[in-house]
Amino acid sequence: MKKVNTLILTFMLSFLGLTTINAQDWADLKHFEEANAEVPAADDEDRVVFMGNSITIGWLNKHPEFFEGKSYINRGISGQTTPQMLIRFRQDVINLHPKVVTILAGTNDIAGNTGVSTLAMIMDNIKGMAELAQANGIKVILSSTLPAYDYPWKPGLEPSGKIIELNKMIKEYADSKGHIYLDYFSAMVDERNGLPKKYALDEVHPTVEGYKVMEPLVEAAIAEALNN
Repeated sequence: MKKVNTLILTFMLSFLGLTTINAQDWADLKHFEEANAEVPAADDEDRVVFMGNSITIGWLNKHPEFFEGKSYINRGISGQTTPQMLIRFRQDVINLHPKVVTILAGTNDIAGNTGVSTLAMIMDNIKGMAELAQANGIKVILSSTLPAYDYPWKPGLEPSGKIIELNKMIKEYADSKGHIYLDYFSAMVDERNGLPKKYALDEVHPTVEGYKVMEPLVEAAIAEALNN
């Protein structure tokens, strides 16, 4: 009977795209556990942590040259939503003692990766991360969610309008709290309010060309944060 129950649980988790380990460690706290332990003391360096999802970790994987020789630490995990990021924010950002954190999040929430999320719920989690950073003396860069006309893994959700509204909310919050709003959306959006194939073959995850649009924008935001 126990074996049958285990098989049923495994099947259900597999159907949801999870493993037993994922279910026990929902925010994937173990993902960067070893890497975090190897991060040296920050000293006086201008350390920046990039917090995000597959778009963030894909940046490191597809264009590692951008991160080389810089005090940038990438802490993106594919598929993650803002509640998962909020749970791991202390260990993957605060405990690394950066001067700046740049947060790029929200699209997986809209896709429903971990269940239905309202825009208000997404904003609450983004605010939570920003407040934790600010309370620990870390400058905050809040990135716009990238354009998306459709999600290939969950077609038909029509996310573009929600992304536009979420970005308005992120900007309003950033302006009200003195955080930097980083507008990737305006630089990358096409006439459908989506992400064109020249910047993302699947219209969600940037290509190297897409990241090359993002790179000068984030570097300008980082410079502004460090100078404030």
